[in-house]
Amino acid sequence: MDIVRSETMIIQSSADVVLVRQSVRQWAVELRFSLIEQTKIVTAASELARNTLDYGGGGTVKLEALHEGMRRGLRLTFEDKGPGIPDIELALKDGFTTGNGLGLGLSGTKRLVNEFNIISEVGNGTCVTITKWK
Repeated sequence: MDIVRSETMIIQSSADVVLVRQSVRQWAVELRFSLIEQTKIVTAASELARNTLDYGGGGTVKLEALHEGMRRGLRLTFEDKGPGIPDIELALKDGFTTGNGLGLGLSGTKRLVNEFNIISEVGNGTCVTITKWK
């Protein structure tokens, strides 16, 4: 697998969440994702960027355009130094929330992408990596 392009963005405000969404959409268009694929990856990115800000106190997202043979993909890695997630399995269940939402964020995001990985350590932050393949 080759990383053909990479960019890191800072997430410190709601305006940054909007910029992440716009960048992810642009990258998905450039990778020739269908409109449905674009919508899925942008929705997932928006949710994770918002979580990075709201629960992680801000952080970064690394965008990577991937080529693997004939496949093209977009990998996004969200990192924060927030409080971490004490029970990842519970956090991935539909309906679980620590905020005022519907509790579909992480579980919904996982369903929107082809690859999903989460690493979290209480007191040290969270790293969520998602990949959408065309």
